Amino acid sequence: MIEEIKDSAAFLSQRGVKNPKIGVVLGTGLGNFTTKVNIDVELSYDQIPGFPEATVEFHKGRLLFGTIRGVSVMVMQGRYHFYEGYTQEQIAFPVRVMKMLGVETLLISNAAGCMNLNWNKGDLMLISDHINILPGNPLIGPNHVELGIRFPDMSDAYSRDLRDKVKRIAANKNIRLQEGVYAVAQGPMLETPAEYRYLKRIGGDAVGMSTVPEVIAAKHAGMKVVAISVLTDECDPDDLKAINIDEIIEIAGKSEKVLTELFEELIKDIGNE
Repeated sequence: MIEEIKDSAAFLSQRGVKNPKIGVVLGTGLGNFTTKVNIDVELSYDQIPGFPEATVEFHKGRLLFGTIRGVSVMVMQGRYHFYEGYTQEQIAFPVRVMKMLGVETLLISNAAGCMNLNWNKGDLMLISDHINILPGNPLIGPNHVELGIRFPDMSDAYSRDLRDKVKRIAANKNIRLQEGVYAVAQGPMLETPAEYRYLKRIGGDAVGMSTVPEVIAAKHAGMKVVAISVLTDECDPDDLKAINIDEIIEIAGKSEKVLTELFEELIKDIGNE
């Protein structure tokens, strides 16, 4: 695996991806953030050695390199999921390539179901912690010291410093921002009422099918991480409605404007450090 990561990083470097400071992973319905990027390099995943194909129709499967507010960024427009049949290593592969290219900070977005009944569809949730109920994680197997240490600490998986920055930006821009715990499930089916009750009882505020493998790989690699969920549906086990994927995409799209504002300002702040 380590040689494939190095090969992919070398390929991207040869094509002009030089010293990206920040990596960004965009989730379902959130691809228009890329309009903020002054693009220098654009490649589809199938052009990049080692990158699997993105099979979800809402994920374009493009890698972009350029600048936002003068800060160099490497953006994944679309990600991989366990339910697509990919291994945890494959899901984490692009994050590890980012590490090889020099990325220090990772920004992640996703769409998630809201289990906290005090919040609303369309709200943004700053992830403070996660619950991983996927089978396995991307660190199982031989450890490669070029990527990180054998036993990485996860006490600050979602950087407190970056979360404080996001909260200050949200307050200054009057953006409604929740903060809570993200639970990751296998998918692709959504949860039953009993499963929602269980996830809520063990501490989850929102549930989705992504993000956690990338976060684990990023922390292993020594990156600082911040992640935000767009809460696209209400998961009330006592009044559970049938899911409407088109509605989820629509809600994600409406919330994308404020999420883009948050990420854009955060990137500027990080670049000024």
